[in-house]
Amino acid sequence: MSEEFHPLRVFVDELVRAGVRDAVICPGSRSTPLALALRAHTGLRCLVLPDERAAGFFAIGLARASGRAVAVLCTSGTAALNLAPAVTEALQGRVPLIVLTADRPPELRDRGAAQTIDQIQLYGTHVKWYSEVPVLDAAPELLAHARSLAGRAVATALTTPRGPVHLNLALREPLIPTLPLGPLPGEQPAFTTAMVGKRRLGDEELAALAGLIRATERGLIVAGPQDDPALAPALARLAAASGYPILADPLSQVREGPHDREHVVARGDLLVRPGRWIAAHKPQLVIRFGAMPTSKSILEMLRDTAPTQLVVDGAAGWREAALIRTTFIHADEVEFACGLAEALTGTPPAVLSPDSTWTADWLTADRKASEALADWLARQELSSEPFEPRPFVLLADLLLDGAILWAGNSMPVRDMDTYLAAGPKAIRCFANRGANGIDGVVSTALGAAAATDGGPVVLVVGDLSFLHDLNALVAARLHPLNATIVLTNNDGGGIFSFLPQRSANDPGVGLPDAYEELFGTPHGTDFGPIVAGLGAGHSVVEPAGLRAALEASIGAPGVQVLEVRTDRARNVALHREAAAAVARALDGLT
Repeated sequence: MSEEFHPLRVFVDELVRAGVRDAVICPGSRSTPLALALRAHTGLRCLVLPDERAAGFFAIGLARASGRAVAVLCTSGTAALNLAPAVTEALQGRVPLIVLTADRPPELRDRGAAQTIDQIQLYGTHVKWYSEVPVLDAAPELLAHARSLAGRAVATALTTPRGPVHLNLALREPLIPTLPLGPLPGEQPAFTTAMVGKRRLGDEELAALAGLIRATERGLIVAGPQDDPALAPALARLAAASGYPILADPLSQVREGPHDREHVVARGDLLVRPGRWIAAHKPQLVIRFGAMPTSKSILEMLRDTAPTQLVVDGAAGWREAALIRTTFIHADEVEFACGLAEALTGTPPAVLSPDSTWTADWLTADRKASEALADWLARQELSSEPFEPRPFVLLADLLLDGAILWAGNSMPVRDMDTYLAAGPKAIRCFANRGANGIDGVVSTALGAAAATDGGPVVLVVGDLSFLHDLNALVAARLHPLNATIVLTNNDGGGIFSFLPQRSANDPGVGLPDAYEELFGTPHGTDFGPIVAGLGAGHSVVEPAGLRAALEASIGAPGVQVLEVRTDRARNVALHREAAAAVARALDGLT
């Protein structure tokens, strides 16, 4: 290679030609030449974050909101280990990340060199693909190899199922390049690309499934977490053709939006809880799309009723945690739904007489549940008592087209599932449901904010998750980002109040106060000074003022943290009261 080009210039240029537009960079010494090469390319936006764990989750949010592969770079040593939680979430959540780790050259490995660990296959089975990038020089073969690796990495990350790839780059000193960096001159095609076709079923298979549906009186479509906006209208077509209702998880992108929602059921979590109504409305067939539903009640309903189940997954996955008999359909979800809908319109009359009231019953129950919930919430609001799901009730009304609503794991995402009403607005709902962890939630939501064109981003998160990811706020200060964070502060792990761990204090266990110590974990943190010190706004909001505070914050510049303080034990009681009100309304239908 001529003296005009630094070898890393070729590698970075190929990443851009393959479609990478954003790089999240963590400061470090060994990664210096690659950081400079990324920064020098005019086709890349570089966002610098000092903490690798936060940076990895920030890249996830950016990738999910933009739909593109995002690169994240760190230096050698434990810096690379700090990316592991985000890498794991990206694999489980099917998020395209290009993970770039700088490393010592081979001659300095396993010799006690500073900041050196074994980085070969560092993330094991938690990446789709790994490759070692050798020390690059001007040899044409090495440069061609570097271009090929970069192109293959992006193609692999974007190929269904999407996910992270790991490139470990050996870099020798001097670490400050002496040759120019930046994009290569002239228009050149990408060196390595991939053309991958969608998985499809044939006409015979679709006809057989259409016959199964026509012969089955009681069927449900369950839409679980997924990000493809094209699935919603496709499922609407399938629901119309089959006559089946859609139990729509908010993370499915089916509950909200301008598509046909005539068959959408938003209160599925409440409808399927044990009781007289679901006992009289057990499904015989379930067609499931997306990941496992957020609702534990739906999972338990599947286990209890054991219907015939079809799980549609264009990534050829095996996502089925109910452990019931299942047929996995490895076909593109959108094309399958549309193809099956078309096949249904041409099938002969049903073998069995259809249950003409089946879908009407579900839609009526959904409406009655929503009315009962609205009545209960109205009475609860008059008491001015804090209720943790309240933000989702308000945000369904306040958010407009283009907004992103992010929910933290543990209780917030469950509250979103139960309490977020269906509506026609183009609101995208997200949560980190790949590995279901509470770490990195604030970073991920802020990464999504970095991908938006001004549309508001609202995060509802619990106090432990927020505490776990406080330094995420540094990203908003370094790269002016706008977001509203509703911080539900119950001084501990509120979800355990709903789980069997609550009985840890029972006499039979013999450990008094074990619950608070091990699970309740009160921390007593005063978030105001910390949030202010990290450059964000903060206010403690009383229940009566939450709507006005949200209205003022949504779309405002910067990050605003609205802290709502609640009581863990009282929160459990209120959840049970709300569920009981819905159960009474459903009993009136049977």
